[in-house]
Amino acid sequence: MITTDALVVGAGPAGAAAAIHLARAGRDVVLIDKARFPRDKCCGDGLTTEALRLLEDLGIRPETVPGWNTVTDIVIRNPRGREIRLPLPDTGHHAAVVPRADLDHRLVQVAADAGASVCEGVALRDVEPAPDRVVAHTPAGSIQARYLVAADGMWSPVRKRLGIGPGDHRGEWYALRQYFSGVGPLAQHLVVWFEEDLLPGYAWSFPLPGQRANVGFGIQRGRGPRTGDMTGLWRDLLQRPHIREVLGPSATTDDRHKAWPIPARVDGLPMTAGRILFAGDAVGATDPMTGEGIAQALTCGRAAARAIVAAGAERPRRAAAAYERALQRELVVDHKLARALAHVLETPLGVRGALRLADLTPWTRRNFARWMFEDYPRALILTPRR
Repeated sequence: MITTDALVVGAGPAGAAAAIHLARAGRDVVLIDKARFPRDKCCGDGLTTEALRLLEDLGIRPETVPGWNTVTDIVIRNPRGREIRLPLPDTGHHAAVVPRADLDHRLVQVAADAGASVCEGVALRDVEPAPDRVVAHTPAGSIQARYLVAADGMWSPVRKRLGIGPGDHRGEWYALRQYFSGVGPLAQHLVVWFEEDLLPGYAWSFPLPGQRANVGFGIQRGRGPRTGDMTGLWRDLLQRPHIREVLGPSATTDDRHKAWPIPARVDGLPMTAGRILFAGDAVGATDPMTGEGIAQALTCGRAAARAIVAAGAERPRRAAAAYERALQRELVVDHKLARALAHVLETPLGVRGALRLADLTPWTRRNFARWMFEDYPRALILTPRR
């Protein structure tokens, strides 16, 4: 049996961030994932300003990640067809698009470089919590740890083994994406389409290097009349003239489209269970307005590591309490505000009004874009420390 200070289950952004911070703090860490990296992960691949800050803190630099593409402006189309261009500030990086296969692989490499023992292709079979330890059983053997960080996705196997899963919950958002090659020059911008039949969701084209793009849409489950026919809706979207114009006549698909559920209920799921801390999708840490979750996952991973390090091995209640306070402070307040703001985007009138306001002046155009990417003023109002 392997004995370690902390076991991290799941090597996505939340788990990798937790492993990196714990290893750098001198803790013995084992990071396991059922996949082998690089592996694809269904995602829009967008990185917000907050995600970029957190990645920079981990030592992730753009030139070390294949497929990294910095975004300089955003084009938004309202339901009536009016388009506005929102430039991001020309100082620093405020948004980027990176395929998750590349980003997650790099995070796992950084975790290994920091000293974490990375075990790929190792799935969790069972978990046994005890007052002084947690024992996890895998096909490769058992692992005994003082703490376990469960960063193992929306349908967390750890939650399931403990009997505290979200039941038949299928996520607040449902999204679909497909990669395209040979896209035209209009697809070199980050484009967002607020289609009337998607509201309060949206469609996107996110630019990647080499005339490629991540194209997809996200919709809130049960809110639209066609939620149950995602494939049909996708085919319909790709035939719309304004979307075809952006992709260009030479665009071809790289692979089949893929869909995935997105949980956005960090204020509605247990964050801890004894010595177990849930992180990322396992705790529903996704922005309820945009469906974005990478920044939230990285925040969870960092907060879990800090709580464990500060509490020490013999004070699990203190670690759990510190972690829950951190998520309340870092995520829940902003989560509730985002949920309230999302109501503005539920109707065509609300979208048109918001975009008309955003397009009033150069200042509003620049800062609306920053607000979309979790930088300002949303974060400034309620989480000024960011």
